[in-house]
Amino acid sequence: MKMGRLRQQEQKDMVWKCTPLLLLVWTASVCSVRDRTDLLNVCMDAKHHKINPGPEDKLHDQCSPWKSNACCSVGTSQELHKDTSLLHNFNLNHCGKMEPACKRHFIQDNCLYECSPNLGPWIQQVNQSWRKERFLNVPLCKEDCQHWWEDCRTSSTCKSNWHMGWDWTSALCEGLWSHSYKATNYGRGSGRCIQMWFDSAHGNPNEEVARFYALAMKADHAVTHGSGLLLLSLVFTLQLWLLG
Repeated sequence: MKMGRLRQQEQKDMVWKCTPLLLLVWTASVCSVRDRTDLLNVCMDAKHHKINPGPEDKLHDQCSPWKSNACCSVGTSQELHKDTSLLHNFNLNHCGKMEPACKRHFIQDNCLYECSPNLGPWIQQVNQSWRKERFLNVPLCKEDCQHWWEDCRTSSTCKSNWHMGWDWTSALCEGLWSHSYKATNYGRGSGRCIQMWFDSAHGNPNEEVARFYALAMKADHAVTHGSGLLLLSLVFTLQLWLLG
């Protein structure tokens, strides 16, 4: 009789020892994916970004494609076209004169960064003095990445990663900003890659791209969340089974 009670008590102890660990595993599985509800039409939390995207009457030159719905202001778009911008205290000619064809890509890159409301699926939290969010591994269209490299291979720079450290050899678009971009084999118009360049007269193709990846991320999150709920139900089933 005593042995039976002792065994029952050992089972109870085992349940309560295992439960916190299983709950921890469940919590980790649920929290491993950032619960973003604002994947579409959103501005990053960064120094020069507007809080919410909206129309701008006169975005400057290469930033103009975003004028109907932008995260940047007119003043920001003007500063982005200067060799030495007050926005980032950086000179594009830091290692000798940059060719105009090359410079256009960097201006376009800055316009995309500051003005686009279609980068929500790739926004990540960061702990930096000048921004709380950045984008990571944005799938850049094949043509944009290739043309960037082709137009800049004769220009000079001192570093491959302008975020830290600073020889361009390949995948310029990936290494330049700490993997903000990811080189892809998708072409413009595929609906699967972000375009740095587009004609706003035909709409913004990046809206479709953002919707595609946002839906994919939410579906993945739902699967992960469902797996977590299944694990939690198993915890309580185990408790009931062991306790009697």
